[in-house]
Amino acid sequence: MHDIKAIRADPAEFDAGLARRGVFADVGQLIEAEMAARNAKAQVDYALSERNDLSVEIAKTAAKRDLNLLDELKRKAAFCKTELPKMEDDARSGASYLQQLLAALENLPAPDVPDGFDESANVIVYARGTPPAFAFAPKEHDALALRLGYDPDAAAAIAGARFAVLTGPLARLHRALGQFMLDANVAAGWTEAVVPYLVQERAMFGTGQLPKFADDAFRTTDGRFLIPTSEVSLTNSIRGRVLDADALPLRLTALTPCFRQEAGSAGRDTRGLIRQHQFDKVELVGIVADADAAADEHERMTAQAESLLDALGLPYRRMLLCAGDMGFAARKTYDLEVWLPGQGQYREISSVSDCGDFQARRMDLHEPKGGRYKIRGQKGTRFVHTLNGSALAVGRTLVAVLENCQRADGSVRIPDALIGYMGGITELTPA
Repeated sequence: MHDIKAIRADPAEFDAGLARRGVFADVGQLIEAEMAARNAKAQVDYALSERNDLSVEIAKTAAKRDLNLLDELKRKAAFCKTELPKMEDDARSGASYLQQLLAALENLPAPDVPDGFDESANVIVYARGTPPAFAFAPKEHDALALRLGYDPDAAAAIAGARFAVLTGPLARLHRALGQFMLDANVAAGWTEAVVPYLVQERAMFGTGQLPKFADDAFRTTDGRFLIPTSEVSLTNSIRGRVLDADALPLRLTALTPCFRQEAGSAGRDTRGLIRQHQFDKVELVGIVADADAAADEHERMTAQAESLLDALGLPYRRMLLCAGDMGFAARKTYDLEVWLPGQGQYREISSVSDCGDFQARRMDLHEPKGGRYKIRGQKGTRFVHTLNGSALAVGRTLVAVLENCQRADGSVRIPDALIGYMGGITELTPA
């Protein structure tokens, strides 16, 4: 959510920031809506004050037995009583309309984010690792996995398209990856959390999934949502609280299933494990005090995700996303793209974003003083800055291991970092 005061102070700068993302909003409409909301609230405040004054005057006049004046004051009070609810409705409508306009607007890009409107303008920061050289034509992950315990037909019979059933050592490798990532994150200073997989609508709004991405979410009959990422639960864990500045930064990590409709992605990665309705992911979330701390934390979180890829021996590259290719709530994003030899290209495996105070402001809308922190000895509170990132998407990491560690006979070598999680299994062998 944006600060309407900042928009009013410099509408041209706000316009320019949105334009970098390919969003052309009517800032004049925003300012008019904010002025109308303020005027409506001022009228309510004046009417309430007048009603209180009339109550005092009526009591005084009744004591003096000035019946003519008393009748006049009572007529004014009756009129005020009739009109006040209408004015309050107008004020609520004005505030709601302003919030609706603000809620639809994406975060502004950071100054060092490159211009551009799609992935063609993203910048390669660096590449690490050497793509493996094979003496045979490498297969894509789904062809390999079909002989290793992947059963898409069983999944389709249970749940339909875009689900997976994994069995045997392949299922164990999937579990090993999640545990390895979670353990590594905890060892690096993140606090492990177990969080709800079902959340309220306001939690989805707070992190920016709603209203824009409603079609991509699974909603239950009681109005809750299945989490599309544990970012929603982890970030909203601070809502309704004022944090002590000394407790920052907060660093949280969780391994959860994630659920996405994948609306609008028909025809993209419909085979295999790349784009599923249900998938596991290990998430990192950071809660920090300000923009400077967020910039440092962004580098730290991205480096942590990279360390997992390094440990697994997977080649990857870091991408700095352009303004138009970032997520709704992000002001700066690094994507990590892993090399997939079967596909012959790099594919996203992690996205790490600095969201500034954008999400904290959205959470604050429904929980006064939520998403804030206080410095001891100073008056007032300030909005926290939030960050989130994948470390890593388990299914996509499984895909990368299968394709990078495959052998000519269809077997797959287990990376050394995972051997301890595999109960002595050092390779997957095809059935």
